[in-house]
Amino acid sequence: MRNISDVIEEYLKGILEENRQEAIEIKRSELAERFDCVPSQINYVIKTRFTVEKGYIVESKRGGGGYIRISRIQHRKDSEMIEEVMELINPRVSQSKAIDVLERLVDYEIITPRESKLLGSVIDRDVLAFSLPVRDEVRARIMTAMLFTLKYKC
Repeated sequence: MRNISDVIEEYLKGILEENRQEAIEIKRSELAERFDCVPSQINYVIKTRFTVEKGYIVESKRGGGGYIRISRIQHRKDSEMIEEVMELINPRVSQSKAIDVLERLVDYEIITPRESKLLGSVIDRDVLAFSLPVRDEVRARIMTAMLFTLKYKC
């Protein structure tokens, strides 16, 4: 059984895909009403599932006519997206943000799900048994090396 966060995420991604829009605007309260949840649940989904690492930009306007605008980051070339990701992860990157980046690379079909799992296992905190912040720096270097290779292979 899926949880409400998964359902809300799928719904929002579906709207983005369905309409082929660059951005969607939603009202937090209307979405909460639709899914019979509290508005903070909507905030949680947007904050954790629509991040820059995953390829989204979120803008928010509060108040009576407030809205949340979610747009997918558009790139003309894969190499541009890879360059942006390299900037995002340096000089250090946490494991959760690194996994978000891998999911984004799979979504854009730059790497396969199998390659994502392989790299994910290499950058796992249990494998990189260093103390922080060294662990996050080593993870960023490993990912940057991989991305550098992908950038010039594309």
